Amino acid sequence: MATIAPPQRPQVRREPTSYEALKAHFESHPEERPNHPHKWDVSRSDIYFEDRWQPIFAEMRKAGPLHYIPESPFGPYWAVVGHKAIQHIEALPETFSSSWEHGGITILNRLSEEEAAAANIETRELPMFIAMDRPQHTGQRRTVAPKFTPTAITDMEAEIRARTGELLDSLPRGQVFDWVDTVSIELTTGMLAILFGFPWEDRRLLTFWSDWSGDTELATVRELDEMHWGILQEMAAYFQSLWIERTMDTEPGNDLISMMIHSPAMNQMRPEEFMGNLVLLIVGGNDTTRNTMSGIIHAMDKFPDQRKAFEEHPELIPNAVQEMLRMQTPLAHMRRTCTEDTEVFGQTIKAGDKVVLWYISANRDEEVFDNPDKLDITRENARRHLAFGYGIHRCVGARLAELQLKVLLEEMHKRRMRVHVAGDVERVRANFVHGFRKLEVEVTTF
Repeated sequence: MATIAPPQRPQVRREPTSYEALKAHFESHPEERPNHPHKWDVSRSDIYFEDRWQPIFAEMRKAGPLHYIPESPFGPYWAVVGHKAIQHIEALPETFSSSWEHGGITILNRLSEEEAAAANIETRELPMFIAMDRPQHTGQRRTVAPKFTPTAITDMEAEIRARTGELLDSLPRGQVFDWVDTVSIELTTGMLAILFGFPWEDRRLLTFWSDWSGDTELATVRELDEMHWGILQEMAAYFQSLWIERTMDTEPGNDLISMMIHSPAMNQMRPEEFMGNLVLLIVGGNDTTRNTMSGIIHAMDKFPDQRKAFEEHPELIPNAVQEMLRMQTPLAHMRRTCTEDTEVFGQTIKAGDKVVLWYISANRDEEVFDNPDKLDITRENARRHLAFGYGIHRCVGARLAELQLKVLLEEMHKRRMRVHVAGDVERVRANFVHGFRKLEVEVTTF
């Protein structure tokens, strides 16, 4: 009987991490560190790395809901810091475009033809449905949306709970370990692997690619362009091999790749668009949940009264999830580009202006949240957070992220687990992804 050869996967790099590459570059070229002359230029990554962004945004909100920053390493931009102003702008997707053709969804500038020629590289775009306007956005989002309906999420709960419980039971007791690597990355990467039908033994590649995709500072370093682009091309080639396999399936699968294959809105994507949507789904599915899972532990350690409330009142867990998302805000900003001269809260924004929506500030807006810098798992309006965005671009996987966080807290409570910060805490040095690189902890019992 003939045997079927195992599928051939393309060769891909697994190192260096984006963090290692960037750190090595700036150690060799300290003079290239970005310069931020404006006191309210919140695009600077050090304020997030050092966790000192809160008073800067508070000062800005006190002065008004949006401010023009005339000079930054990313060019001039409007910093929108008020909750109400962000909702207003998000509700006008025609006036404030998300399209990659206008600049996309991060503070980064599109590389001009002249700049690309000077750096001896090609201009490269990664269209993705979050960086599209209607109607393209609608059709592509509709393709993956069935994976995240309430019914679909309910169907995944038993598996999520089993995997979470198994991992928690394996955690060491009486010794310090890194919660980010052992728990947050492992749970979210496993979930992504299941969503994509991704080879389990290679699941950590998803984290590796997510970090290379989501680091905005990395994209400002021309010397790393070739490595950056090469790693994303390897990611696309790996997924292309999965795509080819799925096209041979006699019955359509219900993983995200199979759903793309059988969607008229997505099965004729150009290679760049395929890569763009992979980046979106990987970063969106990985960073948001991963960083909130770490943020939960850090916040409960910082606010022991709230940890006590969690331990004594497990019925608060669903609301605690919303409050944790508000406190952590795993993606600090999203960007829009103004398509016509318009007035917003007394300010005139001109066509072509870059408009950066700082969700991390909106979620600490004193006009919406009392005592916003304090964790309060009983907070009545915690659900008003903007951690998932607002309007037509609100995160398509929000329900799945909420479920994973709820299950983690429930399974921790079931085991009477108390997690203490017991060593190094290192945050991500970035202005887009907001989270933890390392969080050393020790597990005890309550």
